[in-house]
Amino acid sequence: MTKPFNGDRFYKDLTDNLYDGVYFVDTERRIIYWNKGAERITGRPAQHIIGRFCNDNILDHVTDDGHHLCLEGCPLLATINDGQPREAEVHLRHADGHRVPVVVRTSPIHDDHDKIIGAVEIFSNNQSFFRMKRRVIELEQDAFRDTLTGISNRKLLEIKINTAIREYSQHKIPFGLLFLDIDHFKGVNDTFGHQEGDRVLQNIAKNMMEYLRASDLCGRWGGEEFIAILYNVNLANLTRIAEKLRAMIANSIVAINERQISISVSIGATLVRETDTMDSIVERADQLMYQSKQGGKDRVTAG
Repeated sequence: MTKPFNGDRFYKDLTDNLYDGVYFVDTERRIIYWNKGAERITGRPAQHIIGRFCNDNILDHVTDDGHHLCLEGCPLLATINDGQPREAEVHLRHADGHRVPVVVRTSPIHDDHDKIIGAVEIFSNNQSFFRMKRRVIELEQDAFRDTLTGISNRKLLEIKINTAIREYSQHKIPFGLLFLDIDHFKGVNDTFGHQEGDRVLQNIAKNMMEYLRASDLCGRWGGEEFIAILYNVNLANLTRIAEKLRAMIANSIVAINERQISISVSIGATLVRETDTMDSIVERADQLMYQSKQGGKDRVTAG
């Protein structure tokens, strides 16, 4: 004789056998259901969880930037309040203490009168996805990194200059450009060889990363030429930063074949103008750099 269909048991068995973690909360965020997938992913058995509140910070969802969602910004609470589903990439705290990367999805639960009576969160242990995402980020960084110096390459500089020009055109956010060229670089290569010349290029890159502001971007334009994009500056600030960078480079040394050689750069500094394109602002900074060369090298010319 066929047993009568037990809908509640069927759906519980179905949910328990999902690979994903699933739990329900009422409008007070009290946990009323915790499936086997949630036990497996978190290491926390249902009998230790059901009846507790998700804002007890049991899972301590943390974003990539360290924001604790369970205490402020809980997607479950937001879904209960407005009925909108949400998705987030977070790191929950396993019962053993380590972090587990998961993708969480929240949806509202309604009664027969379409009133919200709680919410459900489904979370997936997505370590393979996170590994793939990190790899994509690494590949993107590689595509925009100068392989010799480790700073940005020309491709990224062109993108950032064009973006900065659009921002200036639309929102009047000013920026400046520094164009650097290493003085007597051909003589270094001819005297000591290209391998030692590469060390000089790396020295310049390190100085730029050290003495520009954290908000600025520096990169290698090509050969011994470098560009820096400085945001939210006037001409006085741009010139001051350029002079500091020039002085720090001039006071650096590169050890080559038991000798210590000094290096210097000539710099052109300019602010964006209303009619600028990427080509025009780079050309102007280049011409100002050339004036520094003609004026005796190891100097800044701004305009």
